[in-house]
Amino acid sequence: MAKDKPKAGETPRRQDLAERVTALDLPQADLSPGMAATFDKCMEKIGFVPNVLAAYAHDMAKLEAFAGFYNELMLAPSGLSKLEREMIAVAVSAENRCFYCLTAHGAAVRQLSGDPALGELMAMNWRAADLSPRHRAMLAFAVKMTRASSEIVEDDRQALRDAGFGERDIWDIAAVASFFNMSNRMASAVDMRPNPEYHAHAR
Repeated sequence: MAKDKPKAGETPRRQDLAERVTALDLPQADLSPGMAATFDKCMEKIGFVPNVLAAYAHDMAKLEAFAGFYNELMLAPSGLSKLEREMIAVAVSAENRCFYCLTAHGAAVRQLSGDPALGELMAMNWRAADLSPRHRAMLAFAVKMTRASSEIVEDDRQALRDAGFGERDIWDIAAVASFFNMSNRMASAVDMRPNPEYHAHAR
């Protein structure tokens, strides 16, 4: 028997939320050709469209801006490896207790590292992981940005230089950490739920 949809202004029931991407009832807009191609590529490569893209798909301008910035930060050439960028995403998301990003990017850390235990440690307490001095400096900076960005001083940037990061690398660390602080807050605000496939991925 079909469930009744929540009426306007009515709080959705928990079982309704479990079947939705977010707690907001926003209909998907018509996909632009570029975003339709992106959704098709997701289906071809990973077998599903990440819910974060589905969540933004109510507004093509916002979806295209989000996807473009994400791709530039996380996939484009950088002095940071893809794994390092995913590690930043998870460390920041752990500070913010973001269920969506911890689940999705924890899966990416497991896949890229080939180490399921590292993915779990990153989500729970990255300080307990067996990390290089480079990665400890990188994550300490990202976490300080998350907790108290106004307290970042030259000593913090110098610690990154001492760990082997160049000036462009420092920018990229800050940019990735900033992006996920924004994403975490949006995901929490709208109760964004991760695709079930992420939970079993690369374990």
